[in-house]
Amino acid sequence: MKISKLASLVVVGALVVPLASFADDKPAGTAKVWVKDSVVTTKIKTQLATAKISSLAKVHVETDANGWVELTGKVATQAEKDRAEAIAKAVDGVKSVDNQLTVGK
Repeated sequence: MKISKLASLVVVGALVVPLASFADDKPAGTAKVWVKDSVVTTKIKTQLATAKISSLAKVHVETDANGWVELTGKVATQAEKDRAEAIAKAVDGVKSVDNQLTVGK
């Protein structure tokens, strides 16, 4: 019985040790910033998808901790480029938009 418990502890220990390698050395506030950024990015992508303009689904969105958004990718028309920028600017938490979208098919 003692060997069985000892073996179980060794197996559990062997499974837990690799998890320690996933520990972060980032400052405590970093996680909050990342979550905020991903929420803003997700809101923008959701709004672009609901616009029902097919090329807006191909827009790549990057967001930083200060509310700066960069749009990249390709859209079919200048109107779609302008629409994507307007959608991004309307999302809560966005302070500025750098529209790097290219127009063309």
